[in-house]
Amino acid sequence: MAFSADELRVLRRALALALHPAPLPADEVRDCLLLADSVDEAIREAGRLRAFLLADLARYRAALPGSATGYLELLQDALAAGYRPQPDDLSSLRSLRQLPLAAALLARCQGIAERSVRARLARTTATSSGVALPAAPAPRTRLTALPGGRADSQPARPAGPGKPTPADTPAPSRPMPTPSEAFPPRKRPAPPGERREAS
Repeated sequence: MAFSADELRVLRRALALALHPAPLPADEVRDCLLLADSVDEAIREAGRLRAFLLADLARYRAALPGSATGYLELLQDALAAGYRPQPDDLSSLRSLRQLPLAAALLARCQGIAERSVRARLARTTATSSGVALPAAPAPRTRLTALPGGRADSQPARPAGPGKPTPADTPAPSRPMPTPSEAFPPRKRPAPPGERREAS
């Protein structure tokens, strides 16, 4: 995720406020809320991109061995995004291990799978022996109020009879780029069906 210079200024101010709480002017509160909304949207976009990537990976895996090149490229992308290989991935890579890239990915995926199994066993052992495990972090809550924020800001002045009160929240000067805009995806290989037709 990339931040602009203005967004970094807001982020630094919010971090300083977390360490040393102090009242904030209303415009700085609005900046913090806008930045929080932008981060939330970027996280949602990253989740959507991950879902598309995993759906593509399953489609290419189902079309093996004809889609081996595309499958291996997508698996590399998925692993870089934190994907944990499934048993189907390991068996597919074993069937393709005559390819150098598949053999390298098989070794990498086996290492990830072994670490995952060891971590599960450690958790099971700790639970059965009565050792308290650290609680999972709570999901991030929305930033809704800051000292000196909306409650402490000056009340809006009426706009006059018959006129609506102007909105208190200004439009952001520059929209936050989504992950797909900041880091455009590389060109995807042709879907497996089209590749077989072309051959």
